[in-house]
Amino acid sequence: MRRAVVLAAFFAAAWLGLPGTAGAARFAVGLSTGANRQSVEKAIEARTGARARDLSPIPALVVTSSHPFSLRGVPGVRYVEPVISRHLAYTPTDPLVARQWYLAQSRFYEPWVTLPKFEQVPVAIIDSGVDTAHPELAEKVIGKESFVGGSPSVDKLGHGTFVAGIIAAGVDNGIGIAGLAPSAQLLVAKVVNASHSIPVDAEAAAIRWAVDQGARVINLSFGGIRDPLDPDRDTYSRLEADAISYAVTNGVVVVAAVGNSDFAPAAPWSFASYPAALPHVLGVSAYDEKGNVPKFSNRDRIYNDIAAPGVDILSIFPRQLTARYPSCSEQGYSTCGPDEYRTGAQGTSFSAPQVSAAAAVLLSLRPTLKPEQVTALLERRAGDLDPKSGCFSCAEGRDPLSGWGALDVATAISELGGRLPARDHYEANDDAGRHAYELVGADLRVKATVDYWDDQDDVYAIRLRKGQSMYVGLTGEDPGVDLDLALWLPQTLSIYDVRTTRLRARASARPGGRQYFSFRAHRTARYFVQVRISTPGWARYRLAIVKS
Repeated sequence: MRRAVVLAAFFAAAWLGLPGTAGAARFAVGLSTGANRQSVEKAIEARTGARARDLSPIPALVVTSSHPFSLRGVPGVRYVEPVISRHLAYTPTDPLVARQWYLAQSRFYEPWVTLPKFEQVPVAIIDSGVDTAHPELAEKVIGKESFVGGSPSVDKLGHGTFVAGIIAAGVDNGIGIAGLAPSAQLLVAKVVNASHSIPVDAEAAAIRWAVDQGARVINLSFGGIRDPLDPDRDTYSRLEADAISYAVTNGVVVVAAVGNSDFAPAAPWSFASYPAALPHVLGVSAYDEKGNVPKFSNRDRIYNDIAAPGVDILSIFPRQLTARYPSCSEQGYSTCGPDEYRTGAQGTSFSAPQVSAAAAVLLSLRPTLKPEQVTALLERRAGDLDPKSGCFSCAEGRDPLSGWGALDVATAISELGGRLPARDHYEANDDAGRHAYELVGADLRVKATVDYWDDQDDVYAIRLRKGQSMYVGLTGEDPGVDLDLALWLPQTLSIYDVRTTRLRARASARPGGRQYFSFRAHRTARYFVQVRISTPGWARYRLAIVKS
């Protein structure tokens, strides 16, 4: 049975003071160090006729009195000040908010008493289409395109509309649910064909379209099997990886579901789906209201980055689908949808858009953030899921079930006023060929970062003439993190292809904080310098390349 959850996290409490005379107010009375509480209380009662309430162990009392100034002369009193009031965090008034337990769980509205003026942020929903005329999405859709035929505004599955509602449903509009990102504007890309599958070429075209339309966040609530132990079952696509790289290079935060094991060969499944299992993609798993990671949520030691609520999720639904159930009063909402949606949907598909919404909120408050900064803020400020929090299968710290832990929007927002995570100007330089970042000049100095979970490899292209020599030096700036350095020959297409390891011309003898080598070119061409982080962690490094 679904439990109703009250969104507001704070509750007002009444002080238990005695009634005062007309015009009386409550005052906090601070006690001097070493003051005797009982003697101060007696002195206050003698002067004002009011009894004081003891706030032990805090060195203070609360007094209801119409003569506050007389309190300051009492021996042992350090200060007297009015008891001020705080306000509840912002609580959307949309009728179904009480059933959106995930709002409070991830602390979306807690930072504000009233909503600030947000910068609008385009968010791409690459999915089964969206009921773009739904009342909850009024004036939210700024672009739409179908890459599989048909209208992008027709969603015969309901999946895309559900995802869109989680992110961008209207707030305080007097109907239905509250969307998580009030600043979000939607770019709708339809990629699910008539057979309910997603051709990778349609996905790639949709990603490029979304980037060219100005998307700052792309949500991908779908996936294909990843199985590094069985190449025949693994569905890695270079086309998909290239599309993701294009998005990241152009400053887009890419969020994807790690996948549901009901589509995998076994449950639970030990590997995140593609595209979540690609560099720079923020992979999202699910957890329930008790803090457990359900069996359907894929596990992954590397590519499971963060967890968000994924059970009993309520959202909007295409009205043409809910019209099949005319007796249901909540038309246009998942409560009037098919059985798998009506009682609260589950799946990492519905966890991912919550993280996309969080990314949009951060970008609306600080539009200059780069994708790697948004990712770092969300990951490193997540709340750990472990046995203490209710996830008995999760280990303390980062783990394969929940990544860095539970999405915590309020804490991520609080970090915007402090020192932000480092930027990396060279991304997405994750492979050889055209993915490498080309460095030009004779004396090159690079400062960048690598991340064991999100960005293991940085690759730089260096053009050398036949017979030209090059010195490469690598220095890690964070103790305890090991790095590797390698050089790949011009014909290298990918550093990840095991069949091309013979093309690695130089490599570190062992991981460490300092690496270097020299090399003389055998022909005029582009060579590739690879920096890899080899131990779990995050590291800044300096790369020096000198040509002679």
